[in-house]
Amino acid sequence: MGVHLFTGFPGFISSQLVRELFRKNYADHIYTIVLPTEIQKAQDESMKIMDAFPGRKITIVEGDITLPQLGIVQESLSEFQEQIEVVWHLAAIYDLAVPKEIAWKVNVDGTRNVNDFVQKLPNLARYMYFSTAYVAGKREGILLESELIRPKDGFKNYYEETKFEAELIVEDLKTKIPTTIIRPGIVRGNSLTGETKKFDGPYFFLNMIDKIKFMPNIPYVGHSKAFINVVPIDYVIEASAFLSQEPEAVGKTLHLTDPHPHPVLEVYRMMVKLMTNKFPKGRLPLSLTRSCLQIKYVRQKLGVEIETLDYLTWKGHFNCKEAERLLAKGKIKCADFIESMPTMVKYYNKHKHKKEYHIEIK
Repeated sequence: MGVHLFTGFPGFISSQLVRELFRKNYADHIYTIVLPTEIQKAQDESMKIMDAFPGRKITIVEGDITLPQLGIVQESLSEFQEQIEVVWHLAAIYDLAVPKEIAWKVNVDGTRNVNDFVQKLPNLARYMYFSTAYVAGKREGILLESELIRPKDGFKNYYEETKFEAELIVEDLKTKIPTTIIRPGIVRGNSLTGETKKFDGPYFFLNMIDKIKFMPNIPYVGHSKAFINVVPIDYVIEASAFLSQEPEAVGKTLHLTDPHPHPVLEVYRMMVKLMTNKFPKGRLPLSLTRSCLQIKYVRQKLGVEIETLDYLTWKGHFNCKEAERLLAKGKIKCADFIESMPTMVKYYNKHKHKKEYHIEIK
């Protein structure tokens, strides 16, 4: 068991990862770099985790990845710098509608600061960096784990663009320190329990269906032949924890994506059926949907970010053969989206009235 350090705590993925590292006996002490505004949340979450795992320790360090030395005072840094064996960098702005300046400050400048920080850790055994499969931007066709190519047609949003720029500078570290880059697909809740912390990504579909289910028929949106790549958080957590201990993952970039994704329309069809007990009927042109979502009131009423539409027609296919090969050693597989969707919808319906689950639509 070792000492790990996290950015991005107490976010949902990092909180679940800490639990998994304790569960698998990969770590016994976790340091978390937490923004001053998140200290109370982090304390509450860490107490919950430590209650569930007696004898394990979580130490909260006040800091900010957008500042040099991550905003950590030297005395605090001296206390734990030599102990850290694994660093997990998850802190990022994940919102598809994020303005460029904010996304750049956190996702790119923040990552540069974390990169500088990890190079000063004398006993570092692994740097686990969370990117996204969508660094591919508008590139289409087969997308390989080994590729990091600037898309000729650019990116669908500033989230993708800044994560691409951040991954470029992490890629440079592979020759200097033992680094693994994780590229998840679109992350949803737990495939077994449905648990999640926020309704974004594929949940925007559920928001919309829920708001218009009074209609006699719910139409399809567009006529896309694209596939959507959605992975449950339990797969991302189990796989990432395993890869942090897997020697062959050093120097690798790995797609934690669904090897068998479903067509967008098939996913939408099943969501409508589970939410209304009827299949969709008729079709709303994508151009009309986009025009409607240009109106802020409509976006907010339906609970849908307009940027989501860009993923309905995008024809990229993530090759994840290397991740599959390594994860086969731990018998780790991705649950099927359609098969495990009833759990997702059940959890959504139970919590959809709670404001804290919904992100602000701008």
